[in-house]
Amino acid sequence: MRRIATLFAVTVAATLSLAAQQQAPQNPANAPGTVLKNRAPVSSEVLKVHLPRPQETDLPNGLHLMVLEDHRAPLITMQLIVEGAGGYYDPSTSPGLAGFTAALMREGTATKTSEQISEQLDRLAASLNVSAGTSSPFATVGASCLNDQVDMLLGMMSDVLQHPSFPEAEVGRYKNRQRALLANQRTQPGFLALERFQAATYGDHPASRVSASPAALDALTREQLVAFHHDHYAPDHAVLAIAGDITTAAAKQKVEAALGGWARSSSPLAPVAEPAEVLRASVSLVARPNSVQTNLVVGTQSVDRTSPDYDALTVANRILGGGPSGRLFEHLREQKGYTYGAYSNFTAGRYRGPWSASTEVRTEVTDPALHDLLDELRQMREVPVSAKELADSKRAIVAGFARSLESPTAVLGSYIDAYLYKLPADYWDTYPDRIDAISAADVQKVAQKYWTADRLQVVAVGDAQKIEPALAKLGDVRKYDVDGKEIGGGK
Repeated sequence: MRRIATLFAVTVAATLSLAAQQQAPQNPANAPGTVLKNRAPVSSEVLKVHLPRPQETDLPNGLHLMVLEDHRAPLITMQLIVEGAGGYYDPSTSPGLAGFTAALMREGTATKTSEQISEQLDRLAASLNVSAGTSSPFATVGASCLNDQVDMLLGMMSDVLQHPSFPEAEVGRYKNRQRALLANQRTQPGFLALERFQAATYGDHPASRVSASPAALDALTREQLVAFHHDHYAPDHAVLAIAGDITTAAAKQKVEAALGGWARSSSPLAPVAEPAEVLRASVSLVARPNSVQTNLVVGTQSVDRTSPDYDALTVANRILGGGPSGRLFEHLREQKGYTYGAYSNFTAGRYRGPWSASTEVRTEVTDPALHDLLDELRQMREVPVSAKELADSKRAIVAGFARSLESPTAVLGSYIDAYLYKLPADYWDTYPDRIDAISAADVQKVAQKYWTADRLQVVAVGDAQKIEPALAKLGDVRKYDVDGKEIGGGK
């Protein structure tokens, strides 16, 4: 009887619950006068901004100081950019020397060992790192700490910048670690595609470098590190940007105390040269036997940071492949299912940087995927983008810029760019208006100017026997092995 009673109670409860669901309204009650439009509110107003300006000054030794005060949290972030200390300035016989030097500067000074530096940073809950891009003109020192540890951290930064000792034992350990990394990266198809693309696009220019060479690593000596540091790290070629809970007056006083003794350079900074212009298309294949996918990269040279086409190219790239809403992603992934993702991007600095579109597809769809990617480029050149597509992309760019303003470090980074590239004082204040002013004609113009078929470098990494016929449709194919050596050719 108890089981029957329980079953009866459960049945009644379920019936009442079902009745309640059937009688409940499908939408919550609305306030009087509310109209549901089933769409998110979107403002058509252009974002108006007036960024907080950092305070700027020059120290007697030539170091340029920028300070952006933000007292919302007791944190300090610092970024020191040293022009002339990046991989662009590597000797041709020692690719990677700038990166080696930067990485080893923190591994010991005249007064502290690598372990002591790491332990002190741990106690302070602080960070201090030095890096140098493989083909960049710049080296970067990044640091962060709580506001009551600024003096200590600046002292450590000064020590690392001025007195690195490059201990032989640390150099040996570093070489052992890097050998393993250099060997591993040659197993990565993405690295092989980038390496071949940069070589095809830039030839012998420093921009072609994407990694140190094992030979340069093996030949590395402490004397090379000491000489590169001495010749390339100087305050009159550097800018120090500080953001956070500190006043400008206090920052200047502390920086002068820590870095005022850093000696000026005795020689002028060597200029950065533009790469030779790409005048023809090429097709390259990196043979990776038995690969189950093909890595595709299509691109060429684009613009430097001061180009008047920079804003229009930003919008055009966003439409084509700047995110999941881009045409490449929508076409190659969502419509055709060739890949998990397809994107495009470009970089711009002292010289004409690269623009490229890339994707990874199943080997058996290499031919249609490459055809469709190239056809999307053709349509960007030949057919004006729609008003909606243009508006959506511009809105997304401006929204991303607006979100970046929440971070003082990001705002300061924008002003570092303005300083390094001599951009107008109101460059970032007017950025949303400039993006909003880009027209469909502007987008088509830069697509026709920079994405022409006769300048595109096509690179594929995959199973040569299966994908070479697809590549051969585009022209003569130059083949390379995974070590970068041309098959049946020279270097």
